[in-house]
Amino acid sequence: MQSNAATPLAQRLWPTSNSTDKAVRGVALALLGTLVLFVSAKVQVPFWPVPATLQSLCVVMIGATFGARLGAATLALYLLEGAMGLPVFAGTPERGIGLAYMVGPTGGYLLGFLAAAFVVGRLVETGFARSLPTIALSVLAAHAAIHGLGLLWLGSAIGFDKAFTVAFLPFVPADLVKMALSTAVIWGVGRKSAA
Repeated sequence: MQSNAATPLAQRLWPTSNSTDKAVRGVALALLGTLVLFVSAKVQVPFWPVPATLQSLCVVMIGATFGARLGAATLALYLLEGAMGLPVFAGTPERGIGLAYMVGPTGGYLLGFLAAAFVVGRLVETGFARSLPTIALSVLAAHAAIHGLGLLWLGSAIGFDKAFTVAFLPFVPADLVKMALSTAVIWGVGRKSAA
């Protein structure tokens, strides 16, 4: 049995006593999570040097709140919705929809979202992400998964130097703000819920 401090917030706020209740909770949270991801993909935040979406922030929060398996399942459902042609991703339907969009330049970032939710969720579940520094490291690991897979995918198409210059460096300022915000929220909510 996991200790309370290592139990994802969703399980602490919505405890279940049997497998049916657990399945209902999982489906409800996954659907809610994909709705949050959809909205976060469509919100453009003015930022220097490029506008940013709130997707990576929401991915990290979903992973930390839901845990590794439910977080990854939520992201898998979100990717499935996109693969089926629903305009759930940033820039859809203007830049295409469905599998054509997913195998485009941002495909690696989409896979990175799934990995990031699992990584941060796992670090929460194991109890690693208990202090402010270790939460910050967990959030950094999640962002590394997003950017790592995204840059590998994009770099294989346009070259790694160009991918780093156009798809990583301009986003660093916004990502630092989102990482600080998600770290503070995870730490603050964790402290309140453990009290």
